[in-house]
Formats: sequence, C-alpha cells, structure tokens
Amino acid sequence: MSDGGKEQVTFIGLSPKMQRVPVISPDGLPLMPTKASRARRWLNEGKAKIYSNDLNVFAIQLVGKPSGHETQDVVIGIDPGKLFSGVGVQSSKTTLLKLHLILPFPNVTKKMTARRILRRARRGRRINRKLPYDQRCHRAKRFDNRVQKKLPPSIRSNRQLELRVIKEIMRLFPVSNIVYEYIKARGDKGFSPAMVGQKVMLQWLSKIAPTDTRYGWQTSNLRQWLKLPKDKTDKSKAVEETHSNDGVALAASHFIKWREWQSSNARGGCWEGEVIVTPAPFKVIAKPNIYRRQLHFENPDSHKPNPSQYRKRKGGTITPFGFRSGDFVQAEKASQIYRGWIGGYTQTGKSKNISVYNHEWKRIGQFSPTKIKLLKRSCKLCVA
Repeated sequence: MSDGGKEQVTFIGLSPKMQRVPVISPDGLPLMPTKASRARRWLNEGKAKIYSNDLNVFAIQLVGKPSGHETQDVVIGIDPGKLFSGVGVQSSKTTLLKLHLILPFPNVTKKMTARRILRRARRGRRINRKLPYDQRCHRAKRFDNRVQKKLPPSIRSNRQLELRVIKEIMRLFPVSNIVYEYIKARGDKGFSPAMVGQKVMLQWLSKIAPTDTRYGWQTSNLRQWLKLPKDKTDKSKAVEETHSNDGVALAASHFIKWREWQSSNARGGCWEGEVIVTPAPFKVIAKPNIYRRQLHFENPDSHKPNPSQYRKRKGGTITPFGFRSGDFVQAEKASQIYRGWIGGYTQTGKSKNISVYNHEWKRIGQFSPTKIKLLKRSCKLCVA
C-alpha cells in the first residue's frame, strides 16, 4: 500500500466457484448473472431453461416472473486492433466473459485486391486501343470517385465484427457502460491501420450504451496493477494473455480511478475504488471466410485433360446436400470425430465431398455428406 493508504483493488486467483451464468428474463431482458450451482438447481426444478445464443455461452432463461429487475454496473472493455481484438466483460465483483476476436482484415484485403485486378482486366479487354482516343469505348464518369470519405472495406469489416459481438453480449448481460481503447500512433508516424474507423466505431457504440475512452498507456498501467499477464511475444496466439486481459483491464477502469495526492512533505498517487478480477469463460471468435458466388475460379483446373476449357465453380452458400456454408457440423472419418464449419463442396461425377474448416478457416478435411451431422445453423460467427 502506498503512502496515500486508499488503494482498494482486489485480485482473486483461479476458482471455478467465481464463474457466473447469464440469466435472461421471460421477456428476453438480461438480468444479473448467477452462480453455476444455482443455475443447475433452477434447471433441475424446472424454473429455468437453457438459453441459446450466438456466442455459445451457457446461459439460462427464467420460466416464471423474476423476483426483481435491479442490476449492478456491468462494463464491456474493448481493445481494438488490426488483426486481433480483445473483449472483456466485468462487474465490480467478478469477471464475466473474455473474448479473443480474429478480425477479417487480411481476408477482405485479399478479396478486394483480386476484384480490382479482374475489373481492370475486363476494362482493358473492352477498349480497342487501335482506334483514336475519342472513338474508344471509355465510359464517362458519373461522379467524382476520387474523394474518399468512407471507411475501407477491410477496416469496416473489423469494426462491424466487434459491433456484432458487443450486441450479442448485451443480450446476455445488463451492460451499463462500454470502455473503448483509443489508439494513437507511436512517434511521428501519425497513422496506424488500427486508428482508422475509431470515430465511427465510437458513434456506433454510443447509440447502444454510454461509452468512455482510455489510452493505451492507461490500459497498460491498470493491467499491471491488476496483475493480469500480457504475452507480447506472439500476439496471434488465441489465449487470454494476448488481448482479452486488456479488455478486462479496460472494463475494470470503470470501477477504479487513479488519483494523485500531495501532503506537506510528499506527493504521489493511488488507485481509488474496488474491483475483483476472477476467472471467466474464454471464447475465440472469428468470421467464416465465405466467398460470394462467382461464375468460376480465375484460373482453369490444371488436372483436367483440357484445362483451358474447364474452370471450377466458386463461392456460394448453398450446397445440394442440405447444408449451408458456415453451418456448425460434426463429421466422422476413420472412426474419428471432427467438429467445424461448412466451407464448400465438390461434386465430380459420383464423387461428393463437403469441406469442413476450423475457426481459423483452415480445412480440417473433406467428408462424405452421409458422415456429417448438423449441430447449428450458420450465424456468421465461428466460436471456438
């Protein structure tokens, strides 16, 4: 304890008894979470039922009228990034949820680059360059498209995934505030891809809950004080120590504040407030990398006898086997059970296979449609 003597921050180690289960009222409003033992008792007594949600968080919905609707402060902390984001849900007495988001930035960038190349190739084939310039098939501009005031598609998809997850969290917990980390570029760079879209994101968040901002150094100081570990060696690891702990620290900043003090012979600072950090369910969330339906792949199939005349089908969400791209399924091969998401299918003659992918959208394998069982329809989220 410092000379100020007013620090009241508490950190509690791992204990399964501290985990909380979201509770939903009969009319769909989120209530304060309850202990797991109480939730099991309510289920056994028929007072509640399991509440399904897109985040695959175990939650219950009351069958009868709740005893009250009073709630305490529940805060969401968001640590945004370019490739990964961390989200933490915290109340004053417990940590409720930790999320690691795998953002679609590289996939969208790749698709936009391919689209630009194909569009320019089509324009080049359309124009007969042997004619005089004024007789060529140039299309007159319809508007000034050199003034870009919109978000790039890759950045917009990042922010939209974060917003989608926040809205799903608000269906489970009675969120009172949101704390968002505001990014500033280091040194004299003045720009970072993670900075783009911050103002738009804050506008979106402010429409659904009161929103505050914190700087990165404030998050770092508080995370160290709370003794939350940080892994900076490889930030692509889908573990709590990379990004979600930052989200918890941001959410905890709603309950504790740094206050400087000064006496006659000394000066310093201390943390004021009280918050308890506990273990919580940890989820990894990504967006399925589904391709839009296109006529065919750009390059012909090199394995065909005459590859210049055959190009494979590309994209789409519907398969002829009753499954859709993004569906969560269970597949079996060689007595091994796999779980993943539908990513596409191949049908050549009598051979029919469906591709199943993991949450990082790396193919697990190809399976026969008869060996696949549907577990959940696509919700455009891959939750591991």
